[in-house]
Amino acid sequence: MDKSLWPRVKFGDVVRLNTDRIADPVAEGVERYVGIEHIEPEDLRIRSWGLVAEGTTFTNHFRPGQVLFVKRRAYQRKVAVADFEGVCSGDIYVLESKDPTLLLPELLPFLCQTDGFLNHAVGTSAGSLSPRTNWTQLAGYEFPLPPLTEQRWIADTLKASETVHYMLREASDATTLLYASLSNSVFARYGIGQWPQPNATAEWKPCRLGDITRHDSPICYGIVQVGDNVENGVPTVAIKNLGGDFETGVHRSADSIEVRYERSRVREGDVLISIKGTIGQIDIVPRGFKGNISRDIARIRLKTELVSERFFVHLWKSPPFKRHVRSLIVGTTRAELSISTLRNIVIPVPSHDLQEMVSMELEAIEQTESRLRNRLVAALAVHRQLLETLLH
Repeated sequence: MDKSLWPRVKFGDVVRLNTDRIADPVAEGVERYVGIEHIEPEDLRIRSWGLVAEGTTFTNHFRPGQVLFVKRRAYQRKVAVADFEGVCSGDIYVLESKDPTLLLPELLPFLCQTDGFLNHAVGTSAGSLSPRTNWTQLAGYEFPLPPLTEQRWIADTLKASETVHYMLREASDATTLLYASLSNSVFARYGIGQWPQPNATAEWKPCRLGDITRHDSPICYGIVQVGDNVENGVPTVAIKNLGGDFETGVHRSADSIEVRYERSRVREGDVLISIKGTIGQIDIVPRGFKGNISRDIARIRLKTELVSERFFVHLWKSPPFKRHVRSLIVGTTRAELSISTLRNIVIPVPSHDLQEMVSMELEAIEQTESRLRNRLVAALAVHRQLLETLLH
């Protein structure tokens, strides 16, 4: 594949901007519309849409096989291929090959995913809050055009790569649903949030959270004003760190501030829960970490002879418990889950053997999901590399 022999063409020489309009989509029998929120970054499939019958002002008409390119905030890399007829936002360009004997329609969406095309779109965008590129600028983008036989081979190769990516995503999504389903089946039957619990058994005893936390380390929130980030300060966990990395990007509070909040210092095994803003996120302090928490987080130090941290986290993440927590949130300006409310939440506590069994089964699903997510990231990286290798 000698790319030096490929002629350079302008995008507008081989691609047509479709400007068809439908003034009354309902009357024309068009059922679905697509907004920019329905197109996901780096995903050529349209996985969601709106219903025209429920109301829309969109009139841009698209048909199956046409490419939808979001011209607003092009750095979000939103490109999709329509597999149904509909209308779309004015911030979405509807593109198609001018001549399939010059540019294969199947290659067009991949061309729109390349760094060269997207960088050109971003570089020619105007506007500060919602930068948009325009068709005149896009039409001027130059790129090397492979011969038709090589276009077909490239398109087939990229489709195969795309298929791997989609299969991994579907498998990962399936494990997420499996976790939620198993979690729901385990926890839904025990009258979560009710006191006394109607279905409590010898193996599932109701306890208030305040009664299963250590008396020398009661539930508390953290530093009210963390201050400036100090290079050698005390690591202070914020909501953004929960469920992720406790090292990279963790704020470091000055010793002179942190020393006043000795009560909220955390250590390995402590459970952390967000109680303001984005409520209910949960994590366990990892091995070797020492530091503090922000005002938006509560620290829970469990009596592990009664409840394991692993089991408690799975319980908290279960669908019925999430629903219960949402019912306890107060505040109109900014949502909050108070410490007193936390203390009085009813926790169904089973035997240690049952806690271990439930935790192991749910963790096995989580580990599978994590592996699939890692493979998904790797597959996307391979796809990007193929795009640049084959079409640059």
